[in-house]
Amino acid sequence: MGNGGSALKVCAGHQGGINWLSLSPDGQRLLTGSEDGTARLWSTADSQCHGHLQGHESYITFCHLENEAAFTCSADHTIRKWDVVTGQCLAIYRGHTSIVNRILVAKDYLFSGSYDRTARCWSVDKEKQIQEFRGHRNCVLTLAHYSSKDVLEEEEEEEEEEEKVSRDLLVTGSTDCTVKVWWVSSGRCYQTLLGHTGAVLCLILDAPNRELFSGSTDYTIRTWNIVTGEQLKVFKEHQGSVICLELVNRHLYSGSADRTVKCWLVDTGERIQTYKAHKHSVSTLKYHAGILFTGSGDACARAFNSRSGVLQKIFRGHKFIINCIQIHNELLYTASHDGTLRIWDIRGLCKRNKRRLKKDRSAQGRGSQKGSLSRLFNNKVGCIVQQENGE
Repeated sequence: MGNGGSALKVCAGHQGGINWLSLSPDGQRLLTGSEDGTARLWSTADSQCHGHLQGHESYITFCHLENEAAFTCSADHTIRKWDVVTGQCLAIYRGHTSIVNRILVAKDYLFSGSYDRTARCWSVDKEKQIQEFRGHRNCVLTLAHYSSKDVLEEEEEEEEEEEKVSRDLLVTGSTDCTVKVWWVSSGRCYQTLLGHTGAVLCLILDAPNRELFSGSTDYTIRTWNIVTGEQLKVFKEHQGSVICLELVNRHLYSGSADRTVKCWLVDTGERIQTYKAHKHSVSTLKYHAGILFTGSGDACARAFNSRSGVLQKIFRGHKFIINCIQIHNELLYTASHDGTLRIWDIRGLCKRNKRRLKKDRSAQGRGSQKGSLSRLFNNKVGCIVQQENGE
């Protein structure tokens, strides 16, 4: 296992911790949102800061970057839209009465979730609220969005005739232990998914397979049919809150306050790998080119061979928890509560792994010919995280 060496670049400038990092769809820009109440735009071409977004009256909890616009939400109860070229604030979305902790942009919609127990839908191009989703008994922590045409059969759509104007649905996860599915057009609750006994911290959607995955402080991950609301499976092996999820090729990766990541076969519910070595909670994870990258409360990022679980590299340099990671052009970007964005070269690591994957596929092909094909794989929750790590 190689050590991380030094980061290619340390991007400083924020006067407070970085709470989120977003990559634009075209890969040209990164957006960081900070405790200092500002956001910064960084170019992936030269790693320089090309925009300092100022205007929020309290810390930024989350941010989202499109190619043409940036969005930030804050503890000042507002959401802002920014021009990525000029840095000018284009719109302020007001209406929430407490901290806005999550936003999601889909089509012409901007969705938000808040500690005021509501989620809201806004027009991206106007400062107008379109819909309010009220029904949770505690704060809304996480969001997902899909269209019914992606999951419903024609006869099922006919049963929902009153919702024909808009087939979009919003999914919300809350500290009230529930997940709710809402019709965007009417604000009506379509499903309430019951089963968790702790706060729902993360959601991931697989619309083509009609499945939703939710991770909770009750140490479990649950799979739901998003059409019927039926609970399909419960993944129970974690010994701490499930903080983050990643779904790749019917393999579900879960990062936890128990200092591990686990890989599950979605179709069977079998846990097929556990990734250890973290000395604190796993706060973020991302799969890339057969490698599982993780960020942890121990201030390190790590790279694991996703198949074998072997730790391949540790990236050291941050002073506090790594809150978010992104990968672009075989560069790893890590954003930390120490206020810095660090850039790491992972080209050699990716190249070695691609050779290994190619070799494995070749070996599997030979094994298959012999009739012996082997199995392929043998927001702020800080208080929860700290408690579960003995702090």
